[in-house]
Amino acid sequence: MVPLTRPARLRPGARVAVVAPSGPVPEERLEPGLDILRGWGLDPVVAPHVRGRHPRFGYLAGTDGDRARDLQDAWCDPSVSAVLCARGGYGAQRMVDLLDWTAMRAAGPKVFVGYSDITALHEAFAVRLGLATLHGPMTATLAFLDDARTRESLRATLFAPESVRTLAPDTARVLVPGRAAGVTLGGCVSLLAAELGTPGARPSAAGGLLLIEDIGEEPYRLDRILTQLLRSGWLDGVAGIALGSWEGCGPYEEVRAVLLDRLGTLGVPVVEELGFGHADTAPTMPLGLPAVLEAAPGEGPGEGRATLTLDVPALA
Repeated sequence: MVPLTRPARLRPGARVAVVAPSGPVPEERLEPGLDILRGWGLDPVVAPHVRGRHPRFGYLAGTDGDRARDLQDAWCDPSVSAVLCARGGYGAQRMVDLLDWTAMRAAGPKVFVGYSDITALHEAFAVRLGLATLHGPMTATLAFLDDARTRESLRATLFAPESVRTLAPDTARVLVPGRAAGVTLGGCVSLLAAELGTPGARPSAAGGLLLIEDIGEEPYRLDRILTQLLRSGWLDGVAGIALGSWEGCGPYEEVRAVLLDRLGTLGVPVVEELGFGHADTAPTMPLGLPAVLEAAPGEGPGEGRATLTLDVPALA
């Protein structure tokens, strides 16, 4: 696994496109999110179908073709410096194969931000474009609107990425101690499992520092997801694993037991509670970049101290 191409950092006045590749976007959240972007000195433009809804399936923001066209047009617009997702939900997998990846590759590198269902697009951008992306808060989500630390993590990453190269929250603890170097990848673990066997899917996580989180997956479903990744061989050769939030996945002691049981036998460092993902406060995590995971041992699982440090700033 090799480091991917870094897009350029943003400057005041940059034009950014807001798209909805997955679920419909609540209007009452969209406008406040756009105002925050304007307050950062950015010029946000909303893609045509962000406020749309599929005529039959209300969980989609417009048809698959509409959502794919919005993303592709935004990406290929030379005046746009970044493409920011408005929300996740479901639907990215339905439209990812409708994108013209040749045209998008020709458009050159740009900043791409999202998480949750957008994991499918992070993987596609990595495999098909060779581009580093940002697993970060989306414009019309509550964490972005309500939490100052979440917003500041993204703002700093976009404008001053050298200032946020190390992630070491007070909550971070060690499940399996050690030190590992590799290229960051990951996102919502259920989406990573759903990508197995699909066109253009990443063949394995070998050589990578895997960053995973999820929401609403009970312990037995997490067990099934992780077991699928293990049985498929996708986790063979992974360098280390960093765990984010597990909102709505059940009592954390039960979740931790599953994570330790399924991942603790891989022989690599595993750290927990780095906070990224579906949490009320969620740091932005660059994907596709070389980094070092330090997991200093404590007296037992769930103790010790952990840090994740990028070798280079997220954006050039």
